[in-house]
Amino acid sequence: MEKELKFRSKLTATFDRKIILQALVDALKKLDPRTLIKNPVMFVVEVVAFLSTFVVAKSAFSNHESAISFDIQITLWLWITVYFANFAEAVAEGRGKAQAEALRRARSETIARKLDGGKEARVNANDLRKGDVVVCETGDVIPADGVVIEGIASVDESAITGESAPVIRESGEERSAVTGGTKVLSDHIVVRITAEPGGTFLDRIISLVEGAKRQKTPNEIALTILLSALTIVFLLAVATFPLFMQYAGNASGISVDKYTTLPILASLLVCLIPTTIGGLLSAIGISGLDRLIRKNVIATSGRAAEAAGDVDVLLLDKTGTITLGNRMASGFIPAPGVNIERLADAAQLSSVADETPEGRSIVILAKEKYGMRATEVRDVGATFIPFSAQTKMSGVEIPATDRTVVRSIRKGSGEAIKKYVAELGRLFPQSVQKNLEEIARQGSTPLVVVENGEVLGIVQLKDVIKGGIKERFAQLRRMGIKTVMITGDNALTAAAIAAEAGVDDFIAEAKPEDKLGRIRAEQANGHLVGMIGDGTNDAPALAQADVGIAMNSGTQAAREAGNMVDLDSNPTKLIEVVETGKKLLMTRGALTTFSIANDVSKYFAIIPAMTGALYAFGNPVGPLSALNIMRLGSPQSAILSAVIFNAIIIVLLVPLALRGVKYRPVGASVILRRNLLIYGLGGIIAPFIGIKLIDMIVNALRLV
Repeated sequence: MEKELKFRSKLTATFDRKIILQALVDALKKLDPRTLIKNPVMFVVEVVAFLSTFVVAKSAFSNHESAISFDIQITLWLWITVYFANFAEAVAEGRGKAQAEALRRARSETIARKLDGGKEARVNANDLRKGDVVVCETGDVIPADGVVIEGIASVDESAITGESAPVIRESGEERSAVTGGTKVLSDHIVVRITAEPGGTFLDRIISLVEGAKRQKTPNEIALTILLSALTIVFLLAVATFPLFMQYAGNASGISVDKYTTLPILASLLVCLIPTTIGGLLSAIGISGLDRLIRKNVIATSGRAAEAAGDVDVLLLDKTGTITLGNRMASGFIPAPGVNIERLADAAQLSSVADETPEGRSIVILAKEKYGMRATEVRDVGATFIPFSAQTKMSGVEIPATDRTVVRSIRKGSGEAIKKYVAELGRLFPQSVQKNLEEIARQGSTPLVVVENGEVLGIVQLKDVIKGGIKERFAQLRRMGIKTVMITGDNALTAAAIAAEAGVDDFIAEAKPEDKLGRIRAEQANGHLVGMIGDGTNDAPALAQADVGIAMNSGTQAAREAGNMVDLDSNPTKLIEVVETGKKLLMTRGALTTFSIANDVSKYFAIIPAMTGALYAFGNPVGPLSALNIMRLGSPQSAILSAVIFNAIIIVLLVPLALRGVKYRPVGASVILRRNLLIYGLGGIIAPFIGIKLIDMIVNALRLV
């Protein structure tokens, strides 16, 4: 079961044998006009291919054999052009279908333990409805999406996230959401189902990875309209071309009937219209979603993935995104007259029972710097005082042999310790107060240590900036993206961390309404905003953002509010999502540029072939033959070579459409120049080389 459910696997090769074989079959199914009409450009190609087939068949039955071989080849390559376009889309869809089927099969085999009137009944997971309550114990697979309403358990989410480390799920607010298909490793939980059949998280993964419910994005729709308009223009041009040829033929005194047959006119049309991008457009969109999924990010729509590429303002939480999230002890600062070893010893003793990362770091720092070990205090009847939200302190009481208190140690925030010391009738040193303010200005967190009412000094905790994060922000800045750090820290601490991390702006002491207000303000100024969050208090901002990424480990409210879900619950994933969105837009732009550019080159093959004999007036060729700069063998071979190249180039560009154009964090002007140089100029040069080579082969094999 676990093996079947595994979502994150090794990247599927672009040309995996099983995918190719299935795509070959699916491409035939997509020849159905009801399916192909969604792609106007290729629908037109299919229509002219059908008409050409009809004309060739009629000629064959009428015993018109003069050009039947040439017409059959042209017609065959017209159908191959349509088939190759369908094949590109089928390969893009096929990369997720096998994985989706494994997920679907595993889900159908899951049995749920449904609670009804206090009694337990075993039902198929597919029969569960929103609001049903199920019980899950050690070894059970959670049957559907829900929230824990009772109990606490360790859950293996590797089936969804690919991470082997278990996570804790418990009743409450922040860590209550569970996903269908994950497995309970220990203990017992009661789950209320929050999704109807077909609408679960697993269902969304299945539909997305197989491309079954992909909707065209706004940019894709706009490009489709543009391509359709170009197709109509060239369709009208080709429809009037026979009239021009007839007029020119009469003026030249030659018959042009053999240059205006339906197969040749169909060849002209197919070479004029943007068939390359028309055939690859759908594959580019599908592969864009696929690249997000391979980063373990589920987008609820292609529009979200596309919007990520246009984001120019990013809102990021400080903790866990910019910093490691766990404040670590970095130094001991004693009060005047206090030995630093005494401070380190007291700080370590107060942290022995503290299992938080901060507490463990204090013990480790004291051990590494001064060789102190405090584990023996557990053996002398010490009483450990846990941290509480009310006192904002923790500590230890270490009794003497006669059970009278000898050492009463506390550590906590400056304000909490000042209040504690005042209650004991002692004074808080001014020098320690100055150190507190200085540490806060540095972006660190101070903890004050006191023993029997005497302030010993400060433990400095530092929320460490993630390695390389400053460079990543510099890359985003070069891309024209503004970064805004969100933190609950005070303004001094926030400013220090923002400067160290290299973000452009920050929001200190941020509340939910502050996040929402900032997003609305940026959008009002024409910016597209991306945000990441995991809590219920993040839900309004996630819903408002153009790209809202919710952590899979977060609350149900957050996951429903965002338009993306990060299965890894990695806050830095927002940067990768933006890069993936830009890669999608760059790939579409690059291949559109290439497609239009190589159409220009094909004119120099097919137009001279059709018009070269005009105005010859007794010469072997007319003046328009000067356009035959490729020096192609014959008019027939030129037309056939152009049509063959037009079909083959679609297949040759499939790997680029699926993998995407290589992303580099540079500005829009640099991307445009590189796009025009590589794909514009390359799109013009490639057909000259390709058509000439094909023409040589056609003539060598005497196909015409």
